[in-house]
Amino acid sequence: MHIDTHVALRAAIVQALAVAALAIVLALTLSHSFFEDYGFIAGPGAWMLCAAITAAVLRLPLLLTLVGAALAGIPSAIATVVGVHWAGAALAVIVFALWCGGLAQRRRPSVNAEAV
Repeated sequence: MHIDTHVALRAAIVQALAVAALAIVLALTLSHSFFEDYGFIAGPGAWMLCAAITAAVLRLPLLLTLVGAALAGIPSAIATVVGVHWAGAALAVIVFALWCGGLAQRRRPSVNAEAV
């Protein structure tokens, strides 16, 4: 699979910034106990919201971008269970960015080498 590295890099930046901004807002407005009780819902919901923002900013297809975000969230969920939440989030951003780069590459019409 080919990846549009420019889109992948932009996706990583947008997703990381969106996640960081939302994490700061949530941390300032909600108690720590909220995350202990409802983090398993709030975290994936926030991740998917940020992925929707990334899709809009990069003009990627929303549904396929959300599928990639869900798949990228799997290693993050495992990391959270193991106790390294933010390392998992960083890994998820990388996997998600590669997915987005692949989506962008698939949207481009392929060039027939014989026609050139």
